[in-house]
Amino acid sequence: MSSTASLLALALAGLLLVTFPGLCVGTAAAHHRPNGNQCHPSGSLEGPSTGHICGECCKPGHLYPKYQCSPPVTKSTRAVMTLNNFEEGGDGGDPSECDGKYHYNTERVVALSTGWYNHGKRCGKNIRISAKGGSVLAKVVDECDSLHGCDKPHAFQPPCEPNIVDASQAVWDALDITGDEVGDYPITWSDT
Repeated sequence: MSSTASLLALALAGLLLVTFPGLCVGTAAAHHRPNGNQCHPSGSLEGPSTGHICGECCKPGHLYPKYQCSPPVTKSTRAVMTLNNFEEGGDGGDPSECDGKYHYNTERVVALSTGWYNHGKRCGKNIRISAKGGSVLAKVVDECDSLHGCDKPHAFQPPCEPNIVDASQAVWDALDITGDEVGDYPITWSDT
C-alpha cells in the first residue's frame, strides 16, 4: 500500500471515530491488550451505586464489559499478565476457586480469565508463562472472573478482561519482571 493510500485510510478511520464515537468503547488500556479479537463482550455490569476507595475499584454508574469466552489456547497464547495478591486480605478477594484456600505470594500461582479457567478444568494444573526470553511454570488456583465483579467477593474490582493471566509476585520474580514493568505485561502462555 502506498503512503498516500495509508494516509487516506488513516484519515478516513479518524473521521469515522469522530463522527461515530460509539464505535470506540472501553478504556484505553483495553484497546492495547491483545485478545485476538476473537472474544467479544457478552453484556455489561454496572458499577455499584456507592464507590469504594481503591485505585482499581468499580466506579459508581460506570459500565464494565463481561466476557463468557477467552481467545483460543494455542502453543503460544497471547495474554496480559497482571499482579494479584493471593494472600488473605490481599486484592484477590475471597479464597481461590480451585481449592478454597489463600496462597502465599511466594508460590507460583495464577488465576485465569473465565474462558481459560474453563469451569475449573485447569485447576491444579501448571501452565507455562513466557516473557522477556524466559519461561516459568505456574499452578492454576483461581478464576479471574470475567462475568462478575464490583462486589466484596471480587474485592470491588471490575470483571477481568478475557485475556488475563493474574499472577502472584513469585511468577513476576521468576520472569525477572520488576519495578515499573510490573502491571499489565504482555506474555504468552500454554498448557504443559
